Amino acid sequence: MLTVGQFMTDTVFTLQPNDNMLDARHLMSLAKIRHAPVTDDHGHFEGLVTDRDLLACTISRLAEIDEKIQRELDTAILVKDIMRRDIMCATVDTDIRDAAALLLEHKYGCLPVVRERTLVGILTEADFIKISLKLLNEKADSEV
Repeated sequence: MLTVGQFMTDTVFTLQPNDNMLDARHLMSLAKIRHAPVTDDHGHFEGLVTDRDLLACTISRLAEIDEKIQRELDTAILVKDIMRRDIMCATVDTDIRDAAALLLEHKYGCLPVVRERTLVGILTEADFIKISLKLLNEKADSEV
């Protein structure tokens, strides 16, 4: 059986509940990620912030809001106020097919991976593309 633990990313960039939106924007931009798990001081998974969550809290450029004002708003809004808390998680032992079904069924872009409540990794859509490429290459190589 192929498991989540075999394919997850175990180096995860995280936020904390009292970080603000500006912190979240910087982290996600610098790390080039679209999903940032939120953990407490003990590494326990609390929730998830996505690029869509940040976009939903951004005042449209069409409103002609000054960048300085948007920055002030971003520092006033805390991660705990915008994070999603009702996120399904996987474990390292979750069957990779079950994880794929969860992503598809719930239209998630990622699955946080936890051991008990502690975040140990993340499995993203990009990881499934890597899996697909690996399998396609193996199939192509076996047909030669």
